[in-house]
Amino acid sequence: MANVTHNLATNEHSLQPMGKQTFALTSLTTLFFMWGFITCLNDILIPYLKGMFSLNYTQAMLIQFCFFGAYFVMSIPAGKLVSKIGYQFGIVVGLVVAAVGCALFYPAAVAHVYELFLLALFVLASGITILQVSANPYVSVLGAAKTASSRLTMTQAFNSLGTTVAPIFGGWLILTEVSQATAEQVKLPYLMLSASLLVLAVIFAFLKLPKLGKAADAESENQYVENFIDLGSVWQYRHLILGAIGIFVYVGAEVAIGSFLVGFLTLDHIAGFTEQQAAHYISYYFAGAMIGRFIGAAIMQKLNAGKVLACHALLAMVLVLMAMKGQGALAMWAILLVGLCNSIMFPTIFSLALQGLGKYTSQGSGILCLAIVGGAIIPLLQGVLADNFGVQLALLLPIGCYLYITYFALFGSKVTTSTRH
Repeated sequence: MANVTHNLATNEHSLQPMGKQTFALTSLTTLFFMWGFITCLNDILIPYLKGMFSLNYTQAMLIQFCFFGAYFVMSIPAGKLVSKIGYQFGIVVGLVVAAVGCALFYPAAVAHVYELFLLALFVLASGITILQVSANPYVSVLGAAKTASSRLTMTQAFNSLGTTVAPIFGGWLILTEVSQATAEQVKLPYLMLSASLLVLAVIFAFLKLPKLGKAADAESENQYVENFIDLGSVWQYRHLILGAIGIFVYVGAEVAIGSFLVGFLTLDHIAGFTEQQAAHYISYYFAGAMIGRFIGAAIMQKLNAGKVLACHALLAMVLVLMAMKGQGALAMWAILLVGLCNSIMFPTIFSLALQGLGKYTSQGSGILCLAIVGGAIIPLLQGVLADNFGVQLALLLPIGCYLYITYFALFGSKVTTSTRH
């Protein structure tokens, strides 16, 4: 995963003429949109497969376990693959693997086997992992270095747009009547996604992009592995380790809340929606995250990042507590507004955790990316709580996650001076 940050100081002569850069950047932006769209579509798959296979919440959360577990399992192999074949071919391979994962939904639906759906999700997420390792560097080099941050912000906004649109698309095509869910409802959407990903793979196979990758020779790759394993190097930074836990609980809380939104909003004493109606409201949760990123970016130019993060985490705790103890419109809008609080958390925790790492920044980034596995573990634990204590009481788990983020923001993010070099 650390190969994402390898050799980003690309020479100016490798860049393309402005027109070609614009087309290439537009194509890359579609990737960010697609993986945001696909990731959020899981929140629609959960009630769909839960109804079709009569699953309890713990079994249904295996969807997120397999999806985000792939990030953990495949991150380092994906980095090694991309360092050998180059970033452009890495994008092509990632798109093809993701397309295969989407296509596997068809035989899974025909066979009517839950485990095949989980396998399809793992393959799909593996492709997205390769995409993320490959695509981010290109956004940085397709244009002037001084505007790289604005390009990354723009592409991330399209990622959020994908998460906002996906629930509407999924609710329309998949959740027509989840209580009478059939295998047919999932075939067309994922075949369409598979075809779209293959078209993008063909485009990227022929695009003229700057030559990135294949630059990490065996020596540098071995040095990365040695630094990653050496407990006397990157692991000695306390704020990095606490930041990795912060990423773990943040991703876990965000995914867990999104995964339970349909089930929460269909409760009679909350909103009493049908599953299709509830699916549309998930868009508000992720739209809040999209809007909040722009507002938060402006605020953090003036205020301390740690304090802004603490305020967002404390507000998220209050809102989730209101959703857990309340009912009706108050509880519904409280849980949806948590998305606004989530907006700045991931990039802020990430940047605070990497402060002061110097030459170990690459390894630190890899550790933080592996911590995304929280999206696999915490929703599964919340599923266990929901089965035993109910959907509302299970929200205690995200409250605990936001409490930890508050601690990290105020105390754990303080940079500790390394005594070993």
